[in-house]
Amino acid sequence: MAKMTVADIEVLKGKRVLVRVDFNVPLSDDGKEVKDDTRIRAALPTIKHLVEAGARVILASHLGRPKGPDPKLSLAPAAAHLGKLLDISVKMAPDCVGAETEELAKGLADGEVLMLENVRFHKEEKKNDPAFAEKLASVAELYVNDAFGSAHRAHCSTEGVTKSLSPAAAGFLLQKEIEAFDKALGRPAKPFVAILGGAKVSDKIGVIKNLLGKVDSILIGGAMAYTFIKAQGTGVGKSLTEDDKLDLARELLAEAKAKGVAMMLPTDHVVADDFKADANAKTVEGAIPEGWMGVDIGPKTTKAFASAVAGAKTVVWNGPMGVFEMEPFSKGTFAVAKAVADSDCVSVVGGGDSVRAINESGLADEFTHISTGGGASLELLEGKVLPGIAALTEK
Repeated sequence: MAKMTVADIEVLKGKRVLVRVDFNVPLSDDGKEVKDDTRIRAALPTIKHLVEAGARVILASHLGRPKGPDPKLSLAPAAAHLGKLLDISVKMAPDCVGAETEELAKGLADGEVLMLENVRFHKEEKKNDPAFAEKLASVAELYVNDAFGSAHRAHCSTEGVTKSLSPAAAGFLLQKEIEAFDKALGRPAKPFVAILGGAKVSDKIGVIKNLLGKVDSILIGGAMAYTFIKAQGTGVGKSLTEDDKLDLARELLAEAKAKGVAMMLPTDHVVADDFKADANAKTVEGAIPEGWMGVDIGPKTTKAFASAVAGAKTVVWNGPMGVFEMEPFSKGTFAVAKAVADSDCVSVVGGGDSVRAINESGLADEFTHISTGGGASLELLEGKVLPGIAALTEK
C-alpha cells in the first residue's frame, strides 16, 4: 500500500476531516428510508476511527443522478440511518457548499459528524471544476477517501479536493479494496483463473486483454459467451450476441491460444424460448436451435468450470454465468460460486451483478474479498489507474 491511509495520520483530534463516502444507497419509494445499508456499514470502520480519535467528521457523497437539487435524492435519510448505527446525532447540512454549511462545519465539536448534502446537486462536481472543488475543500483541513465505488471518477469530491487538502489519505474500505486487487492482480498465486460473464464482450475487452498476460485460464459464461461461440461458427439461435464484435472475439481467442491461456467456453446450455422465468426451457449440447436462446450454462459446462476452479490458487470473478435473477436460470452461477467457495484460493469478486449473485447464493462469507465498486473494480481488472486513488498522498 504505497498511499497514505487514515491510520497513518498522527494527529486527528480537533481536526476537521472531509471524508468521501459512498452513500449512493437505495431509498424507499417515499425517499425517507434507507432500503439497503450495505454501503453505509462498509464505511463504519473509518468513520468510527475518526470519531473515536476526536476528529470533526464531515461526510460527502453523491446519491443517484440528479439534474440539480432534488429533495427525493437528499442524503438526509442516509445521515439519519448512520446516526442510528453510530448511536449519535449526525448533523445534516442544507448543501455541500455555502455560508450555512461552512458555519455548521466550523461549529463542530471533537467527535461530531456532519453530513453534507448530495454533491451532485451541483453540475460542477462531475466536471471536476477547480473553483467548486476549492469551495468543497474549504470546510476541512484533511481529506480521507473511503469511496471505492467512485474512485474511478475524477470528480471534485474524489480528486479535485486533494489539490487543497493535505494529507489526502485512503480510508480502511478503500485500503482493503486496493490491497485485495493488488494481491490478486499484482502477485497472484498460480494457477490463476478468471471467471467472466455478463451481457457484452465489449464491456470486457479491456479486462480480457489485461488478464491474458496474467492468468492460466479464463472461463466465459453469460450472454457474452454466445458472441465467442458464434465467432467459431456454431449456431446460437436467438441468443444475445454482438455481431459487430465477432472478429474481435476471434482475435481474443487466437491471442489466448498464442499465450497458452485456456479460454473455456460453454459446451452445453440451458435454453429458453422466451426471456421469462416461466418460459419453456431445456438443456442442449453444441449448437442452440433456432427460436431458442441461451440463459445459463449447462450441467457439463458447470462441471468443467467447477473443476477448473477447484485447482485454482487465485480467482477473480466479474459477471454472472446466466440470467441468475430468474430462479430457473440461476443454477450455473450458484454452482460456480459454490466451487469457488470450496476451493482453497484467494477469491476476489467485482461487479454489481456478480456481487448480488454471490450474496444471493448465501456464500459471501466464503470469499476472500467482495468488492463494493462495480465500475471501479472493472477498471482495476483492466489495469487502469483510478484517479481517486492516484490523487492520494504517497506514504
